[in-house]
Amino acid sequence: MPRTLTEKIIASHLAAGEMKPGAEIGIRIDQTLVHDATGQMAVLQFEALGKPRVTARRSVVYCDHNILQVTSHNADDHAFLRTAAARFGMVFSKVGNGICHQLNLERFGVPGETLLGADSHTTTGGALGALAIGAGGLDVAAAMGGRPFFLNMPRIMRISLTGALGPWATAKDAALEVLRRLTVSGGRGHVLEFAGEGLRGLSLTQRAVIANMSIETGAVTAVFPSDAATRAFLALQGRAGDWRELAADPGAGYSSEISIDLGALEPLAAAPHSPDNVRPVSELAGTRCDQVAIGSCTNSSFQDLMTAAAILKGRTVPPHVSLIVAPGSRQVYWELARRGALSDLIASGARVMEAACGFCNGVGQAPPSGGVSLRTSNRNFPGRSGTPSAGIYLVSPETAAASAIAGELADPRRLGDPPRVELPGSFRADDSMFVPPASEGEAGGVEIVRGPSIAPLPRFGPPPDSVEAPVMLALGDNVTTDDILPAGAHILALRANIPAISRYIFSNIEPDYHLRQKEAGAGFVIGGANYGQGSSREHAALAPRYLGLTGVIAESFARIHQANLCNFGLLPLVFLNPGDRGWILQGHTLRIEGLLSRLRAGGHFAILDETAGREFEVRVDASARQVEMLLAGGLLALAAASGD
Repeated sequence: MPRTLTEKIIASHLAAGEMKPGAEIGIRIDQTLVHDATGQMAVLQFEALGKPRVTARRSVVYCDHNILQVTSHNADDHAFLRTAAARFGMVFSKVGNGICHQLNLERFGVPGETLLGADSHTTTGGALGALAIGAGGLDVAAAMGGRPFFLNMPRIMRISLTGALGPWATAKDAALEVLRRLTVSGGRGHVLEFAGEGLRGLSLTQRAVIANMSIETGAVTAVFPSDAATRAFLALQGRAGDWRELAADPGAGYSSEISIDLGALEPLAAAPHSPDNVRPVSELAGTRCDQVAIGSCTNSSFQDLMTAAAILKGRTVPPHVSLIVAPGSRQVYWELARRGALSDLIASGARVMEAACGFCNGVGQAPPSGGVSLRTSNRNFPGRSGTPSAGIYLVSPETAAASAIAGELADPRRLGDPPRVELPGSFRADDSMFVPPASEGEAGGVEIVRGPSIAPLPRFGPPPDSVEAPVMLALGDNVTTDDILPAGAHILALRANIPAISRYIFSNIEPDYHLRQKEAGAGFVIGGANYGQGSSREHAALAPRYLGLTGVIAESFARIHQANLCNFGLLPLVFLNPGDRGWILQGHTLRIEGLLSRLRAGGHFAILDETAGREFEVRVDASARQVEMLLAGGLLALAAASGD
């Protein structure tokens, strides 16, 4: 029977379950990645599992998020990650080497392999023909130790690309068009598999832009075939031996299909405050901007930044505009310098930043109060930039550069013919900032450095059989992990300390939430559709659990957050009648009797709203495996109880 590319990769890695849509499967993981915002917890969890060394073919720890060393927190974290990587058998990428997703494409990604990353934008690796999936740190820690990664067998949506990008239309515009079509929830439960003759005109780094932003639709990941463009990119990196041709079988079946004519695209922008609020740049032109930021794991490649530099060459930005450029890797930085593009950027008035995530996750470069920032990154959630009152627009590097010159959101087509950027014959490969681990014989002598920023890992027990708890918050649709736990330098610096970071849970919604939750000792949050969309940050489940939250009752959950809730023993409950959500208010008291037997029985059960004097029906959004975790108090508690 003909198979899709996704099905081929899953079949070759299947470790548990059957490949039936919606059924839980386990797949073997070839490579893992974590970084310095998710890696601390992942390493502590790996250590708690009792494994002496990682067993995945390659595991890499990147320092790319928490690079702002204002206090000792981040430096402490980096020392911890460096020494733990040496001890447990992981490659360590030093600060300044670059962004994990860009580096993984350049140096480690392999067509046909599986990559599990503690970052939602791990999907970038799908550009190479890999099955690259974002997950919570605990799932990645388990995969580092050789356990399968579990997920529901996804449906596979074919996105057929036709035609070729016209002048000034870009891969970012194609990604935004996918979001315009699917919205931030239309990809849920799917892998987006790209195909069609339009692929022939897309370079590997252009495909990576689209794969990167696929997670914003709620999709599991995106996959591109491994073809001549893949081979060309790997050859540029001196890794031609890693290439192999991969594609779907002719006649393979898909659950759904959409078609996008690349030739019909025009410059697009995602307006505040959601990646799917997509409008033509021509409609938004004239919006004054205070800041333009070019970079992030979405648009920081050689091709992106050389194009931006060519547009800016010989021009300068007006006084009211702050122009920020952040290369995605040291390789990109070096190539810009070698070709004089770095000089062009500096001459234009750009502030050239470290090769890191930076502005994308709110670490530096916050815009002014009420300001407008145009960014080439992937998310524009409220407050993510570090300025809650700012308006963030997501645009291509071409639109960003044209707008920086104009001092307002500008259609780049007004500049005439676009610049042409030719790829070099090869890229300079310098892996000196990748630190290999100690050998197995030497690893036992490596002391893991645990500075004062590294707090002990919280442990949780089984849930009670009877629960009486208040509704702590009643929220709407598309609650993001940024809503639950905001980004930003001062909060990211606490990722290794759950007691400290828990003070910021829901802080943008209610600053004193953590105090109310600790005082209540238990509680529920009510949500709408697609609760927990966005980042993979497991802290958005782990920290509420630490504060005492019992569970979340919502219309539906984003995939990664649902898994994170189960991993830490938080109940993910789904309304059987979504209309019930409207009358369950903050402050109401909910009661569940016989919870343990209800969890074991599966199906659905009633919860009594004592305040309203009414019952409503819910079901547990969990597989049989996840129910066992909930009964034990989470994955670590289950592993400890089973001696596994």
